[in-house]
Amino acid sequence: MSMNKSRSATRIRRHGRVRKKINGTPERPRLCVYRSMEEIYAQVIDDQAGNTLVSASSIDHELRSKAAGKTKTEQARLVGKTVAERAKAKGINQVVFDRGGFQYIGRVKALADAAREGGLEF
Repeated sequence: MSMNKSRSATRIRRHGRVRKKINGTPERPRLCVYRSMEEIYAQVIDDQAGNTLVSASSIDHELRSKAAGKTKTEQARLVGKTVAERAKAKGINQVVFDRGGFQYIGRVKALADAAREGGLEF
């Protein structure tokens, strides 16, 4: 039997290990990042209530026009700043960062840094 796993299956296993330790509360919700081949998504989630409090992605209507012609990393920065602004508007200052099983480099790191610049603490 082959022991080769797909890249997505190994990412899901890594995400499971991360989620064992990270949990979003109403006081400190979870900033979850998902990165597809073309787009990037970020959500601020209260895991106890099971609600998404704030979200932003590179496919949002208001971000689509701003992101046109930019690199994927620049789009990730834009999404990070937007999710931070929306979270601050809802009164959320502190979050727990969930990288979603992705390595903390490239677009994931750019989104996290932009969210920190936008005022979120994690």
